[in-house]
Amino acid sequence: MNGRDNEMDATVPTASSQDRGHIEQRPTPRLALLPAFAGYGIEIEYMIVNRATLDVQPIADQLLTDPEGSPTNDVEHGNIGWSNELALHVLELKNIRPVPDMTTLVGAFQDEVRTINDRLEALDACLMPGGVHPWMDPRRETQLWPHDHAEIYRSFDRIFDCRRHGWSNLQSVHLNLPFADDAEFARLHAAVRLVLPILPALAASSPWVDGKATGFMDYRVEAYRKHQARIPTSMGKGIPEPSRSPTEYREHILVPMLNEITSFDDVLGPDAGALSQEWVDARAAVPRFARHAIEVRLLDVQESTTSNLAVAAATAALVRRLYDDMTDAQLENPLPTDSLVTLLERCTRDAEHAIIDDELYLSRLGLGGKPCAASKLWSTLIDAFLADGLLDRTWLPALTVIRAHGPLARRLSEALDGDPGRLRPVYARLCECLRDDAMFLATG
Repeated sequence: MNGRDNEMDATVPTASSQDRGHIEQRPTPRLALLPAFAGYGIEIEYMIVNRATLDVQPIADQLLTDPEGSPTNDVEHGNIGWSNELALHVLELKNIRPVPDMTTLVGAFQDEVRTINDRLEALDACLMPGGVHPWMDPRRETQLWPHDHAEIYRSFDRIFDCRRHGWSNLQSVHLNLPFADDAEFARLHAAVRLVLPILPALAASSPWVDGKATGFMDYRVEAYRKHQARIPTSMGKGIPEPSRSPTEYREHILVPMLNEITSFDDVLGPDAGALSQEWVDARAAVPRFARHAIEVRLLDVQESTTSNLAVAAATAALVRRLYDDMTDAQLENPLPTDSLVTLLERCTRDAEHAIIDDELYLSRLGLGGKPCAASKLWSTLIDAFLADGLLDRTWLPALTVIRAHGPLARRLSEALDGDPGRLRPVYARLCECLRDDAMFLATG
């Protein structure tokens, strides 16, 4: 939510703009579109914290500066960009142009992590990974981005109250997957819908908030699923509704949402209109029509660059398998959104221990209809991806840790063992993992 996303449309000829309650297509001449799975865009959000206390530090604008030293929304280092987010203690890293191979991003992202940490050291701060800050008080500590595009953040705050979990306290990885035409959109959107419910079983990293265990392995997703409930059309049920074309998505989802936003014009005052953009859509995966991509938003930030990209790569592999295997009959008969939401709720709470017992869902994943734990489901899928060449073996060490010891949320919970007194030393180790690109183990 920084006003500038991954440039998945670096080779995309179509842009979209939104009027009040109206979405207009305005083609612009560019090069050929990227077909599905020809490129990947990754966005990773990190917290900036004090090196000693690990409390959040609202100083992103001291990193994001132009050559004259003035705050700016974006800084580019080759193909990696730094960007602001809603809160001043959050910094986003992303590849500016899509890459055909995610393994090439490991060194590039990690170099930027080191560079940022070196600059933050002079400010007595560092980067911290994880899906949420485990003891941040959003009501007291939130500072919104006050520079360019501040009207956007003010508008969100006036409508939704951003000084709470799910807004100013959440960090996610976004995976951007391109599509070249309406047919690719239909298949990609249908495949992504099926993948979303089980992502917390692989990626959960947010078990504690307000200094205590929440009862959810993925509290970030639990909070996120409700954070825009004041405008119901902007969230739906979290899992996006079936949509067989961009036109259908615009007509059934975006137009009603943009129309509903207009009812808040009195609340927004002079900033009315600032939110009439397609990115107000806050479902678990959203089409970015301006850059011909679908953005998967359900991945918590992991402890290291490699683990972030390994989880994203496993997600992309499952989307591709479902995309390639999808029949016309499956496209015409999508699984009900409510069924997918039920599975998502289980995985949000229990992560890899969640039981997947929906026979039709398991059948769509090619696993038969026998109930199993989400951990077994993912382990079976990962083995198949490796055997079929859908997943590079570069990711195997990180995924082996997750398969053996559970997602990061499970490992954090075991390290904390219910004791809030362990929060700072455990999360100090998490910062070291990010610094060193290392995996976190409960007994490390």
